[in-house]
Amino acid sequence: MKILSIQSAVAYGHVGNSAAVFPLQRIGVEVYPVYTVTFSNHTGYGSWRGPLISPDDVRDVILGIEERGAFKDIDVVLSGYQGGEGIGDVILDTVARVKSANPSAVYACDPVMGNAKSGCFVAPAIPILLRERVVPAADIITPNQFELGFLTGTDPADLESTLDSVDAARALGPSTVLVTSVERPERPEGTIEMLAVDDKGAWIVQTPHIPMKANGSGDVTAALFTAHYRQTGDAATALARTTSSVYDLLQNTYEAGSRELLLVESQETYAHPRLQFAVTQVR
Repeated sequence: MKILSIQSAVAYGHVGNSAAVFPLQRIGVEVYPVYTVTFSNHTGYGSWRGPLISPDDVRDVILGIEERGAFKDIDVVLSGYQGGEGIGDVILDTVARVKSANPSAVYACDPVMGNAKSGCFVAPAIPILLRERVVPAADIITPNQFELGFLTGTDPADLESTLDSVDAARALGPSTVLVTSVERPERPEGTIEMLAVDDKGAWIVQTPHIPMKANGSGDVTAALFTAHYRQTGDAATALARTTSSVYDLLQNTYEAGSRELLLVESQETYAHPRLQFAVTQVR
């Protein structure tokens, strides 16, 4: 499998492509990483150095990949945080050209906008861009519960309303939706869930909630779920593998007291997920 991943990069720590690429490689996926920024570290530290890469330069890098004849072999275009509208245009253009070269290719979009605690932390134009142009072009989206509500103008809370919100998101275009950080009021205390929905049904998985903020964990989740789903065509299997890997990655990081994901140290959790959590079909 080959994935063209258009995301940010940092030298110190793990977010964007610096979080997504290695886990994908460790499960045997060839990745073409294209960077939208090259920062010293993620912006959560409050200070960072390094350049935003202009949309024209990003487009140029992608053109060079196309000129190598690679587009016909790309199975997935993956995108995450979009810093500006210009990058969105480049990604949409790339998706169209990859799908022209390989009609079986899919576009997986992690529609990064914010979370329930921080609210929306992207530029005001980005949610509109995502809702009106990017998500309709996607085959797979991986929003958290807050982003799902923002995209659809709904208020997902319990399982039924979250499924209704997923149906609204799927009506926009994508056939497969992974909802991360599902916090429904009826769940047991101290737990958190993920929900995967496609044409075949809906599945939920519950894990203990690890009390830490882990920048980059959503990028790992989106990458692994996309790869497993593309490889197996089975949402339940992709959900089980991804949940197992990401939970163990977070647990290792939490136990070490590290602010940055122990991405390399946790590599066996991607290659050989323990599958320790039951996946339940809910529709």
